[in-house]
Amino acid sequence: MHVRPPGPPAGAAAIPDSDGLNLFRADPDLARLAGLYLPADLAAHLAPHLDRLGALAGGKLGALAMIADRNPPELIHRTRRGEDLQSIEYHPAYREMERLAFGEFGLAALSHRGGVLGWAGPMPPAAKYLLTYLFVQAEFGLCCPVSMTDSLTRTLRKFGDPALVARYLPALTSQDLDSLHQGAMFMTEQGAGSDIAATVVQAAPQGDGTWSLTGDKWFCSNPDAELAMVLARRSDGAPGLKGVSLFLLPRTLPDGTRNRHHIVRLKDKLGTRSMASGEVTMNGATAWLVGEPEAGFRQMADMVNNSRLSNGVRAAGMMRRATTEALFIAHRRVAFGKRLAEMPLMQRQLAKMLVPTEQARSMILQTAEALRRADAGEEGAYALLRILTPLVKFRACRDARRVTGDAMEVRGGCGYIEEWSDARLLRDSHLGSIWEGTSNIVALDVLRAAKREGSLPILRDHIHGLLGNAETLPEAAPALDRAVALAEAAQEDPALARQAASALYHLTSAAALAWEAARLSLPHRLALARLVLQHRVLPRDPLSPAADATNLRDLLNDPGIYQGENA
Repeated sequence: MHVRPPGPPAGAAAIPDSDGLNLFRADPDLARLAGLYLPADLAAHLAPHLDRLGALAGGKLGALAMIADRNPPELIHRTRRGEDLQSIEYHPAYREMERLAFGEFGLAALSHRGGVLGWAGPMPPAAKYLLTYLFVQAEFGLCCPVSMTDSLTRTLRKFGDPALVARYLPALTSQDLDSLHQGAMFMTEQGAGSDIAATVVQAAPQGDGTWSLTGDKWFCSNPDAELAMVLARRSDGAPGLKGVSLFLLPRTLPDGTRNRHHIVRLKDKLGTRSMASGEVTMNGATAWLVGEPEAGFRQMADMVNNSRLSNGVRAAGMMRRATTEALFIAHRRVAFGKRLAEMPLMQRQLAKMLVPTEQARSMILQTAEALRRADAGEEGAYALLRILTPLVKFRACRDARRVTGDAMEVRGGCGYIEEWSDARLLRDSHLGSIWEGTSNIVALDVLRAAKREGSLPILRDHIHGLLGNAETLPEAAPALDRAVALAEAAQEDPALARQAASALYHLTSAAALAWEAARLSLPHRLALARLVLQHRVLPRDPLSPAADATNLRDLLNDPGIYQGENA
């Protein structure tokens, strides 16, 4: 007798499931923005790769990420024969994600050499960040080793001895996992934290051009990386920052023996569970000095700033994944006889998620373009990059915590269950505000850029350039003058740093959204720019019942915002 297999339980169809959704096709503006921020030939070349990555992120890659999150790495101290030979054991799901990130898509290599994804030369930052933006919508943790490998390579090429660069560059940019050298950054100490001048790990010359490192680093992500950049105090160095130098620490020495640094333990973290973070003790480990001895902090800051921008990219990507999930649910879930997307309060909640999501995306692309121009030596571009980077890190990473929480609420009780993406997105989102500088530290860095690099007038001119004649956003120009004045006042009163940083971020992002709207003929991006001004910049009466001028239903139904049905 044929027995019919049990079907889904009654009511199961009421729970929308986005498994298999192509996250690139569900987000039509991403392709349009790629065409705006990339050369036309490169945008066309990358389109099928973005499409493939979007399918992976919404399917196989997302499934691998959930498995790796449930099976965190394990530190193995000895071999089965009793040898004191440490290793970290990763789940096969994590190893497959490494193959996709480092191997197939070459995320850590494509800015440094040609040949990745069939493109002849190195790709500009915007290309790397567009791909990362999609990848992180499935997996956050692995994007940390990818970013650190990319950033270490950049810093080594910029400041390292040519012999070191020649020795390690091929392995750092390899897409073959057997020959790949991943990178890491060992900076944090228990007693120092963000106060680099308090660094106590010691570096002593060994007489053969190498240095011996002694002491403990407290928070080291990717601790088994083949190469790490380390800040340490020279034994004969001056007090304060001038005594702190930058060193390259190999896991394996040139003669094939293991170096003497040792992983004490792995951290039990709230998020990014797939990727190992640990405590490392140096034990006289051998390292090479990188760059000028008294410029260690400045040189490491180059790597940190690159990582901060990557943090902003990851925050933006996670916000977009959360928002896409919320839109998917709202367009399919029916309650009280209506789709959720038709309900006014849900429309407001979705719009409150969409605005910071799109702000962050426009800001990372603007910052990526500033990075490209700075690396090309364009006048004023570095000063612009130096203020845009902490602005993105400060605001986007904080916004991601709220957006991912709101998305969880849209899904309801299922959003609180680890079987869905919401809980992991929420856990992972909290790290962005801590890694590479907490919110206070990064807000103060905005003021430091304004003071040391003269970034404020350059940012003001950049925003005016985006606004053009300001006809589309007439309120923006006077608000910008006030925001610049607030940032100037904050240099005398640092308690205003966060307020000033937020104001500059909101005005820059509104101008960028309006510029994109004009260049791409996308009215919904201008509507988003106006919402930024209305809700983040201009004065409002919180007790006024006046409705928003923007038609939120039309905005959320715009085919540029979401295309879940065809993805």
